[in-house]
Amino acid sequence: MLENKVALVTGASRGIGRAIAIALAAQGAAVVINYNGSEERARETADAIKSRGGRASLYRCSIGDFQACQEMIQHVIKEYGHLDILVNNAGITRDSLIMKMKEEDFDAVIETNLKGAFNTIRHVSRQMLKQRSGKIINISSVSGILGNAGQANYAASKAGVIGLTKTMARELASRGITVNAVAPGFVATEMTDVLSEEIKEAACSQIPLGKFGKPEDIAEIVVFLASEKADYITGQVISVDGGMNI
Repeated sequence: MLENKVALVTGASRGIGRAIAIALAAQGAAVVINYNGSEERARETADAIKSRGGRASLYRCSIGDFQACQEMIQHVIKEYGHLDILVNNAGITRDSLIMKMKEEDFDAVIETNLKGAFNTIRHVSRQMLKQRSGKIINISSVSGILGNAGQANYAASKAGVIGLTKTMARELASRGITVNAVAPGFVATEMTDVLSEEIKEAACSQIPLGKFGKPEDIAEIVVFLASEKADYITGQVISVDGGMNI
């Protein structure tokens, strides 16, 4: 379905990002795995792809760094000759109630989650405009739609991603580029594994389907949006949250 396509996935060394990278590669795309932490974890993602006969490479940089993002995009284009799919998945949390939230924690989350998406789109759009084609998928969150106590920074960043998505969809549509967002709810990853059973039960009580999602649930929607099957879909936010956003 994605043969001869090149995809860049940010924050792809673990969790949802890893599942997205593996799913895109399984459909034939060559995947560039962006990471800014453990190279070992990023290599595990690449190895998982290659063991299934897929193609993968690594690129380390902080997506909050405008210049570093430009260099990453240039590297990918030089290496592969084109870039067809961008998945802005990288994100961080620094949770705290507003009266205790530090300025640097607010800034750090906005820089990675929102400015990072701007940085990559800003630099990839030039190439996609030349190609007159491209798929941009931004990972938002149910928190960006509903809000969530203790996550003023995270919810603001993910709401910003939705605004960015809709605006970019309008700006780039005339050149055949689609821009959509996926808004996950509670997903079983390493980040949620550390939660107590009490907190997990409380979270599940907010979900009509009564359970956490899997990273693969998000990945399958991303693959769909990256494919020709979604050519007539742009500017949309698809909630994958077990019904939280009903």
